[in-house]
Amino acid sequence: MLDEIHPPLQTSPNDKNSYILGAIGNRNVVIACLPAGVYGTTSATTVASSMRFSFGSIHHLLMVGIGGGAPSESADIRLGDVVVSVPTARFEGVVQYDYGKTVQEGRFERTGRLNKPSTSLLTAITNLRAEYLLRENLLFESDYEHDISEQTCEKCDRERLVDRAPRRDDRPVVHYGLIASGNQVIKHAETRDRLAAESNILCFEMEAAGLMDNFPCLVIRGISDYSDSHKKKEWQGYAAATAAAYAKELLLAMGGTGSRPLSNTASPVPSDVQGHRRRVMDALTFDALESRQATIKAAHAKSCKWLLQKQEYLEWLDYNRFPEHHGLLWIKGKAGSGKSTMMKFAFQQALTPRQENNVTLSFFFNARGEDLEKTTFGMYRSLLFQLLERLPEVQVLLDEVDPSACLDRNENGSWNINILQHLFRRAIALLGGRRVVCFIDALDECDEEQIRVMIDYFESLGDHAASSRVQLNICFSSRHYPHITVEKGVEMKLEDQEGHAEDIARFLHSELKIGRSKQSEQIRLEILEKASGIFLWTVLVVQILNREFERGRLHALRKRLREIPGRLSDLFRDILTRDGANMDDLLLCIQWILFAKRPLKREELYFALLSEEPESLAEAWDPEDITLQDMDRFITSTSKGLAEITKSKGKTVQFIHESVRDYLLKENGLQELWPDQTNFGPSSHDRLKQCCHNFLQSNICGHVPTVEEMLVASREKVQLLQNHLNEKFPFLEYAVHNVLYHADAAEGGFVDQNVFLDNFDLANWVRYSNAFEIFRVRRHELDVSLLYILAERNLANLIKNVRQKAPDVHVLGGRYQEGVFEETSVYCAAEWGREDILRLILQTGKSNPTIPNHHGGHVDIAQLLLDTGKMDVNAKDNCGDTALHYTVGCNNLDRLMGSYAYHLRLASPQHHVLMDVLLASNSLDPDIKNKEGITPFSYAASKGQIHACTRLLATGRVDPDPRDNYGKTPLSHAAKDGDLGIVNLLLNTGKHKMDI
Repeated sequence: MLDEIHPPLQTSPNDKNSYILGAIGNRNVVIACLPAGVYGTTSATTVASSMRFSFGSIHHLLMVGIGGGAPSESADIRLGDVVVSVPTARFEGVVQYDYGKTVQEGRFERTGRLNKPSTSLLTAITNLRAEYLLRENLLFESDYEHDISEQTCEKCDRERLVDRAPRRDDRPVVHYGLIASGNQVIKHAETRDRLAAESNILCFEMEAAGLMDNFPCLVIRGISDYSDSHKKKEWQGYAAATAAAYAKELLLAMGGTGSRPLSNTASPVPSDVQGHRRRVMDALTFDALESRQATIKAAHAKSCKWLLQKQEYLEWLDYNRFPEHHGLLWIKGKAGSGKSTMMKFAFQQALTPRQENNVTLSFFFNARGEDLEKTTFGMYRSLLFQLLERLPEVQVLLDEVDPSACLDRNENGSWNINILQHLFRRAIALLGGRRVVCFIDALDECDEEQIRVMIDYFESLGDHAASSRVQLNICFSSRHYPHITVEKGVEMKLEDQEGHAEDIARFLHSELKIGRSKQSEQIRLEILEKASGIFLWTVLVVQILNREFERGRLHALRKRLREIPGRLSDLFRDILTRDGANMDDLLLCIQWILFAKRPLKREELYFALLSEEPESLAEAWDPEDITLQDMDRFITSTSKGLAEITKSKGKTVQFIHESVRDYLLKENGLQELWPDQTNFGPSSHDRLKQCCHNFLQSNICGHVPTVEEMLVASREKVQLLQNHLNEKFPFLEYAVHNVLYHADAAEGGFVDQNVFLDNFDLANWVRYSNAFEIFRVRRHELDVSLLYILAERNLANLIKNVRQKAPDVHVLGGRYQEGVFEETSVYCAAEWGREDILRLILQTGKSNPTIPNHHGGHVDIAQLLLDTGKMDVNAKDNCGDTALHYTVGCNNLDRLMGSYAYHLRLASPQHHVLMDVLLASNSLDPDIKNKEGITPFSYAASKGQIHACTRLLATGRVDPDPRDNYGKTPLSHAAKDGDLGIVNLLLNTGKHKMDI
């Protein structure tokens, strides 16, 4: 079809496509094909993404090929015809038919809208008419299935052919309308007819949906079959030719090249778009994103290099072996064997300049860190942030993301995990010819169920990568448990590797400072044998023997080595108990590291340890009197060397290895070391609570303004105050935020908190708490109740105690005041979905609650309030809106991700379920009006909520044609917005006047 064929050009290293270059008329044309035998939306995205690296001035994109026709009474589509995607009233020319959500009664509801072709392409289409030949054309009845044992339709029952009038000439027809795209082949006539009838679809294909959002194109498909079981390949060549011929005529009809390039990598991104992308990127990142990796000691000189030559490692990176392992390598090893050090080494090697075509990512799980460091939520956020930061051009994915809407309130502000997975998958699809190499360490330090879901996700990514030529390599490391099976992948056991044993021997030769005598070398051999591949055990033993040697006890080294236990956990016990000194201080240090709400910074832990004895607390910390080095020595001494200061930005304190925590908790080390202690967890929380309480009772008041002063203090003033308090009283912020948390944990373990609560200085606590609240609206007034504070902080165990002393749950003075509702502890609990707290509060029997309109979509909360029989379901806010108004107008799925909303499986349409809960209430007035005279039905129509409109009409209790104070009706709202679905729904009621 080309008028000229041009010689090939050198392409970008990131571009793995092969091209045919030429010209049609006065337009240069670049033709790229999908890899042989490869189909699907992701494959098309990969090819188009790679094309951008070599050809940055593409003006128009055409997707030309074959498709399956969907003939109907309104569309006489025949083999050899051409279907061209043009926008319809509901869609923009292409719709992804497997792109949506499953709603009530198992009904599939298609969601999202793809982009449309350029205006210049659509204008040129109107000027074209195609003329081609026609061959034998057989369309069978929809319920007549093809005999799968037959290769052709020669033996098919001709009596089951659809009787269609012959055309007047033998030229194929060009049809303009909607093309359906998806990742599955349609070979079932009844399915074809059902899908086609729903949206007036003319043709089915498998690539275009992957392009439309980021590469808006015109789709041209020659009809090679009827998307039924009689589907054969004999028409494919001819159908492809008719589609190509139409594409040529279209380009000729468009004339010159006056339009701007479709994609130009040199074009600057508008400042508002840059700002939006930066806000989303800021919402992805978090402070501890790289803290765990920073704390891992670098590999010893010349260690770990054997990995780079290991056969399994080389096979993992060999793209020709990708179909065998789908890019997955799993390094497993015993606790303390050196897996994390190995992963850090491999990650740093992958970052070297010679790997310029690689994008290298990493995440190191950290069970001792904050929540985001030990969950897959944090992992996805970290990986996605790194990928988008290294490839700014891929940030185009963020243009439809609302960062505030993507946060899942049930997860304390974490992103919705489905959004993160979807964005990461989309970003991987846009890699072009580049490779992503990802190192994920310490899977055993994350919740097992989360890891199993994550493995399934990465296996799915590997499958997509294998089918679409994306280069994706994932390296996991973990202990040998939990055992998780993957279908494809390469596995290595670290302690079985010869190179690993050589690394330990090399470390002993370098770091064991006991000379080079024959006796010394024999000791090194004994250590190597006893280590059994556990690097951490070796490091600790070297420290012990070096101390013995420094004391001049060379003769006692072999005896001491024999006394050292071979098991890592036994070695920990030996270290902790050998001198028997300061065991109570050791216990408190361990309790803080084990049971603190979050990892404590060095300065925080130092004063936390001193806080058990109030007289040890100075008025304020003076760094000249107590230096950071003094604190480091104190912590190392108190923990007997099993705690360390991290190298991360926050300089937090943690055990030297996760196996220390395992020994103390999982292997019952705490009980073994302190057998007289009982109920260890709750009693530890009680001790930590007392430390916090002691600190709050120390001489700090002179440094903190009064509650009245804090209520009006500016944000800038509070920020300066916080800096001062954190500098002079480093433990204060933790103490005020967590004294009640530790008391609640102790109460939950049957350590009575009555005395503590009776003596708790709430006014003092409010004063300090407000000092750490930047925003005025979040600061508490002096008359706030303790019950309110407990409900706000989700402290159910203490509520049981306080509720008996203060049964009035509607104490004023809380933050949550909106509309006419006095949102006290009930509203605090309801707003944040704390069902257990709400149940406790409502048990007093004195509450007459109204449901918060901003209920956050918590269906169980709404049902619980309704079940009390005391809730005013028709209560209004200052605008006159009820809970039903808010519920029927909810459109959060579209707001979350635009056309990507289909992927939010966890963010299911809870507002639909909540609406059904409200409508089931006999006392509900579903036709109630707000101050503007707007009913819930009218509000739903104005928001395009067709499901809500349908559900409200089905009750038979609403007026379908109400007028508000401005004379507007539901029909006028829908007509103004061009919502044909709601317009048709309303007209079908037959109760509307047409003066809209």
